[in-house]
Amino acid sequence: MAIVNEAEMVAGLEAPDGEQQLQIPGDLPVLPLRDIVIYPFMIVPLFVSREKSIRAVDEALGENRMILLASQKDLDKEEPTADDLYKVGTAAVIMRMLKLPDGRIRILVQGLARTEVESVNSGGEYIRARLRVMPEILPPERSLEVEALIRNVRASMEKAINLGKNISPEVMAIIANLDDAGRLADLSASNRELKVEDAESVLEIADTTARLRRVNDLLNKEFEVLTVQQEINTQARADIDRSQREFYLRQQMKAIQTELGEGNELAEEIAQFKEKIETAGMPKPAEEEALRQLKKLERMHPDSAETATVRNWMEIMTELPWSKASVDNLDLAKAEKILNEDHFGLEKVKERIIEALAVRKLKEKPKGPILCLVGPPGVGKTSLGRSIARALGRKFMRLSLGGVHDEAEIRGHRRTYVGAMPGRIVQSIQQAGTNNPLIMLDEIDKVGADFRGDPSSALLEVLDPEQNYSFRDYYLGVAFDLSHVSFLSTAKFLDTVLSELRDRMEVIRLAGYTEEEKLEIARRHLLLKQMEENGISPRNLNISRSALLALIQRYTLEAGLRQLEREIASICRKVARRLGEGDLNVVRVSANNLHECLGAPKIIPEEVLKKDQIGVATGLAWTVVGGDVLFVEALRMKGKGNLVLTGQLGEVMRESAQAAYSYAKSRAKELQIDPEDFNTYDLHIHIPEGAIPKDGPSAGITLATALVSALSQRPVRKDVAMTGEITLRGNVLPVGGIKEKILAARRARVTKIIMPSLNRRDLDEVPKEPFKDIEFVYVDNMRQVFREALKEKIAPAIGSTNRPSRLPQAASGRNVPARPV
Repeated sequence: MAIVNEAEMVAGLEAPDGEQQLQIPGDLPVLPLRDIVIYPFMIVPLFVSREKSIRAVDEALGENRMILLASQKDLDKEEPTADDLYKVGTAAVIMRMLKLPDGRIRILVQGLARTEVESVNSGGEYIRARLRVMPEILPPERSLEVEALIRNVRASMEKAINLGKNISPEVMAIIANLDDAGRLADLSASNRELKVEDAESVLEIADTTARLRRVNDLLNKEFEVLTVQQEINTQARADIDRSQREFYLRQQMKAIQTELGEGNELAEEIAQFKEKIETAGMPKPAEEEALRQLKKLERMHPDSAETATVRNWMEIMTELPWSKASVDNLDLAKAEKILNEDHFGLEKVKERIIEALAVRKLKEKPKGPILCLVGPPGVGKTSLGRSIARALGRKFMRLSLGGVHDEAEIRGHRRTYVGAMPGRIVQSIQQAGTNNPLIMLDEIDKVGADFRGDPSSALLEVLDPEQNYSFRDYYLGVAFDLSHVSFLSTAKFLDTVLSELRDRMEVIRLAGYTEEEKLEIARRHLLLKQMEENGISPRNLNISRSALLALIQRYTLEAGLRQLEREIASICRKVARRLGEGDLNVVRVSANNLHECLGAPKIIPEEVLKKDQIGVATGLAWTVVGGDVLFVEALRMKGKGNLVLTGQLGEVMRESAQAAYSYAKSRAKELQIDPEDFNTYDLHIHIPEGAIPKDGPSAGITLATALVSALSQRPVRKDVAMTGEITLRGNVLPVGGIKEKILAARRARVTKIIMPSLNRRDLDEVPKEPFKDIEFVYVDNMRQVFREALKEKIAPAIGSTNRPSRLPQAASGRNVPARPV
């Protein structure tokens, strides 16, 4: 069913002759309408094709030519029922009927009045309904609101025509002269493209003022839509016109440049890109992709956004060193000399580098493992990477991974994103200018992960020699060979590094320096470096060997060299100030006048206990900044056999203390302890410096020694320090961080160190000469520990609780957790 002609619609706006005499029956056949609502006084042509609808029309023509026009709620419903029809329809008269050859009929109907459907019978050959005529509710008098609404509706219809809406002049003429609010609302609604539910809402309103107000709201809403639509069309037309004008002008400019013999910049740029692609030595897939993008660039508009994206991609692709490599230095003696010049000590690392260089000399493209340097801060991990690159003759590129959370930092962004760029690996290779630089992944243990991805997982492919020959950066979209690149990573500790990533790396641990090593490094490197950076020469400053040693012992407490370098720099700055003030005399710094430059000593040397004490044992701890001495105090007191632990101990250390207590309780007679003491005494174990968290299993034998000493009243030898893990059976298990712990023991002037027998192999990493005055005792069980650490009982009194004269201090004056391992 469709409206054929608007003129036909309005032809019957005036009531038909005898309208007052027409009586609308209370029961009429129903003609369901799809996608249209017909108002009273409207003349509309309709096509009828459904069988029930055709029978309803025939029944109406056989009775009084009247029929009820009701709109369907669901347009797709082929056989509508009572629930599928709106409750308000229009009673109409069939003016004409024409049968078509295809079986359909065409009728011309005129609406008579609004009717409310009371009941519907859809079970017969056609739909029939009982109805009630809805009288129009007129205002008692013409109000200002009605006048204003009439004017607004007329104005809205005129605006719709101005915005491109097709409304016939006849309709507009009738609207301009129509003063009846109800009929004006019906006519305006019928000539707008309203949804069925909106048009039905107008039909259901009997109050003429409310109906006109509803039509006014609908027209205003449609006017806003038409306004936005016109703006969009105007903008699109302007863009098209501008693009056509630019294209025409560009073609004219091209013709002018051709006549003048001047070249097109884009054409020249494309020619340069093509030449670079041919000489870059790309793999065939990468070259094919580059040529494909180049053809795409040639067809693009020079000023479009996509042109800039493709141009940036082409620049990066042609600048990458696909086939350009630096020549490796395969002279092993020269490489070893360079490593020794830059770094003192670190023999294990140097030996591993020379081995890798020797393999490279014998095999052109070896697939060696990725080295990972693990050690406390300041031991030279990053500077060692720079020295390795210099020894190999390769470019050095450093990537700091601290705080990296985005996977795109490694793999790059996809080109669909605004501001996309390749990953930092590809960027480093581009900056190096060679495809075989040495890339240092610094602080690999600081890599994070969040909703943007896991960079550690992206590094799995980068650091795997079996996969990185075809590394695919998301920005490039093609594979790049990373097998020529030498990767080196650094970390302070490996606890936070992904286990799969650790499996791909060969870990080389760097322990802290001994005092002798620090002294040599200060003399050979740090002092000369700081004198040069502060603008002074050896003629202006002379620091004695004893002054450097005192500086190391009294002003620094660290595994590395950073604080030592800062103190040396402080001395150099004071000398620079004197030179700036005109004092040209040489400054001589010795151990006696060192305090004049640096002030009072910052570090009091750690010392062992002044005398043998009951319940106080000396342990050795490992921290992220080196080794430390750990004093464990135990005290028995009247109670009910409770074990009290204080000193901010971690869960592992608490379990070690509980294991030591259980062991002592099970071996009471053997350990000269009265079994009744476990029921009549409470035992309090405390580790001083309670503000520092402590954890780990290696304090197990120290806790057991202090505990047994307090319960058996046997003093602990003051010059003995120990480390090791304890089991319930009294066995001693190996621990880590041996070199750092031995360095801490030497600073504390310990003469005997007790350690697990299985840690004997770790002494190979410790230089022999500095520790010749220390006796190492290797134990397998606690009986051996007690034999070496405890003296015989001298008195039944409760052991002393005197604390040592100096408790462990964190490096550089900071509170660093002492974490035995």
